[in-house]
Amino acid sequence: MKNPEIKVLYEDHDLVIINKPSGMLSIPDRFNAELLNAYTLLKEKYPSIFIVHRIDKETSGILCFAKNAEAHKLLNIAFEEGNVEKEYLAICYSTPEINEGVINMPIAHSGKLDGKMVIHSKGKESVTKYKCIESWQKFSLIKLMPLTGRTHQIRIHLAYLQCPIVGERLYHEFKPLTITMLKPFAKINPEQEESLLMNRVALHASKLKFELHGNFIQVEAPMPKDMHATLHQMRKCLKKYNTTFDS
Repeated sequence: MKNPEIKVLYEDHDLVIINKPSGMLSIPDRFNAELLNAYTLLKEKYPSIFIVHRIDKETSGILCFAKNAEAHKLLNIAFEEGNVEKEYLAICYSTPEINEGVINMPIAHSGKLDGKMVIHSKGKESVTKYKCIESWQKFSLIKLMPLTGRTHQIRIHLAYLQCPIVGERLYHEFKPLTITMLKPFAKINPEQEESLLMNRVALHASKLKFELHGNFIQVEAPMPKDMHATLHQMRKCLKKYNTTFDS
């Protein structure tokens, strides 16, 4: 099977920033190094490449790698000290009671083998700014700006906000999003296969901004087709419930 093409969003002598597709790991899996991952694919073209950060397998969007040890060190410091601005877009169930705010809830490992995180008073500080961009009452498009970088931070914070991400499996009862779910009065034909909209976590790393060697770098990744199509159907089917906010 041919490996998928990775779209490069930005490249210079220090960095390569890609638009990772959903379904691809950021780095090699601990238990199965043969699983498709962005790092291994990039190593074919860039033998000396360093991991800077990672995003979940199902999450699409911006992923940054360093080309040399110096850039790697500086970027690690920038991420650790919160000097990197990150933006994500998520299609969620429900709409936040407050349109814009900050979620400041500590996160810890659950202690189980399922990889799940939990909100816990003894966990690490975890802060996420959010802003609802568009709402259809039972669904919403939310922009998120994580100020810390904990595992599953955005996913668990949105679940805490009672706006779990569409396609969420760990922090919400999973149910693939179909066209019928957007048409509450539609007649369902049990013999006809439903039209599937989202079958993965609807989360996209859309923007990254930082400074390196005195240069300001800002990269944006276009929304993937599945999320774009889902929003199109929501705007079409749930038009009378639609509210748009300043982004």
